[in-house]
Amino acid sequence: MQDGYFNPSSLYAQGFQVKKTVEACRELLKNKLSADEVCFTSGGTEANNLAILGSMRGSKKQGRVLYSAVEHAAVAEACHSLSDRHEVFSLPVNQEGILDLEKAKELMTPDTELICLMQVNNEVGSVQPVAEVVRLRDEICPKARIHVDGVQGFLKLPFSLLSGVDSYAISAHKIHGPKGVGALAFSSGTRLQPIVFGGKQENGLRSGTENTDGIIGLYAALNTYPEDYRIGELKNRLYQLIKKKVPQAQLNGPDPLSDLSCPHILNLSFPPVLAQTMMHQLEGFGVLVSQGSACSSRQKKPSATLSAMGVSKQAADSALRFSLSCLTTHEEIEQAANAVQKAYESLRAYTRR
Repeated sequence: MQDGYFNPSSLYAQGFQVKKTVEACRELLKNKLSADEVCFTSGGTEANNLAILGSMRGSKKQGRVLYSAVEHAAVAEACHSLSDRHEVFSLPVNQEGILDLEKAKELMTPDTELICLMQVNNEVGSVQPVAEVVRLRDEICPKARIHVDGVQGFLKLPFSLLSGVDSYAISAHKIHGPKGVGALAFSSGTRLQPIVFGGKQENGLRSGTENTDGIIGLYAALNTYPEDYRIGELKNRLYQLIKKKVPQAQLNGPDPLSDLSCPHILNLSFPPVLAQTMMHQLEGFGVLVSQGSACSSRQKKPSATLSAMGVSKQAADSALRFSLSCLTTHEEIEQAANAVQKAYESLRAYTRR
């Protein structure tokens, strides 16, 4: 911010040097995702919107748009905005928050134009069957585009656009980069139209002076993110300790040891203690957790993800999300489990049944 603040679109030498670093970040993302193109955005929300609205803007016929019932609001609401011209349907999930492939197959029709599916659910950590959806698309509606929200899965689980997916959204802060920057990676056959207009930056897809500080921060995060770490073992350890110390805890989502569970998100309910009460008590013990999606934590409506999974109201009202990272230590897992036990035991006695 002090030395590299030059505009990458300028023609003087300092601007050119910044441009080189921006392009180095773009090439690194292309390599990691086997992508043909990368467009930098303000984060995962804009990347998802560009993929959905940008691909459908050029559609001249009425078609079908499908998205899983546990999508982030950035995907679900973008899809809903298309309902004035297209048929928009949500795809049901099972009790683990994983797409019901049989019901998805029933909703796929030859006129389907877009299918949206997150790689990893941001609340309960379920891993979605992307490869199976690609196979169904190829069989039923081969012209349909598949967009994957990879915000929670990028670098934590393997992914390649060579799998048959057309576009993939990421957000820098999920890999310890800065907030306010992300990207949409896509294949060369993906036709996108801009949803932001102006100076024609990012090959005309995303106008506005580039967020060079954010992009260079993303580049640093990409270069320092560990390729081999055992975060899944820590997650399972946390789950086993909490279940031992608080047998009343209820798991929301797949078994932590399952391949259908991501390595870094654990969702547990602690009935009858309300989630917000438990969250603040844990904060007092130095343990920070989330109530549902952090983006919508100030909203009072129930979690759309937990509702789609059929989780009871009492369990949903007491659900907390524990997020781990490559920086999480064994000591912190022990401390968190002990804090959960103390918080639950102190609050349960004062909770109405």
